[in-house]
Amino acid sequence: METLGTLAERRAAITEIRSAVAALCAGYGEDYWRRLDGEKGYPTAFVKEMTEAGFLTALIPENYGGSGLGLLEACAILEEISRRGAHAGACHAQMYVMGCVLRHGSEDQKQTYLPRIASGELRLQSFGVTEPTTGTDTTSLKTTAKRDGEVYRINGQKVWISRVEHSDLMVLLARTTPREDCAKRQKAFRPLSSICATQSAKA
Repeated sequence: METLGTLAERRAAITEIRSAVAALCAGYGEDYWRRLDGEKGYPTAFVKEMTEAGFLTALIPENYGGSGLGLLEACAILEEISRRGAHAGACHAQMYVMGCVLRHGSEDQKQTYLPRIASGELRLQSFGVTEPTTGTDTTSLKTTAKRDGEVYRINGQKVWISRVEHSDLMVLLARTTPREDCAKRQKAFRPLSSICATQSAKA
């Protein structure tokens, strides 16, 4: 990532970002959100415009097609969305879930997915963690991922996956080594793997 400038420069940039986000949100007034709430709908048009404007790609580096901004700028974007009465919860995961690919993915995975996420072609808004039998104890999750040639075979259950029906990809947490084979409880996280699972044909 290129240098983001001095703190004073970043503050000035954030002021501009806030103004631009506010202007975009002004096109989606109370009636829009009330209608979606009544229909239990998803703000597809709003998310599409936010992506095209580069706001939801804030944390994706420029060399992968993103805006290449920092955490301060990303926080300002989400804060301004909420301040203007819009629903940041419908799109905030598009910003941070891709971090698993950015930090831990291979270069091939980054080149395959990040530019398409940045352009809006793909949505990566879901993180499959919670299971019906383990609750919030992530170290006890039972979903397994076993290597089978060039692919992984996934077996298990996941529940309460936010925005899953609006995502093309999902980061899935699975166990690659049986928990009982871990020497100590505090090592239980070590054999857990994040797998980028496709959910639509275009992914």
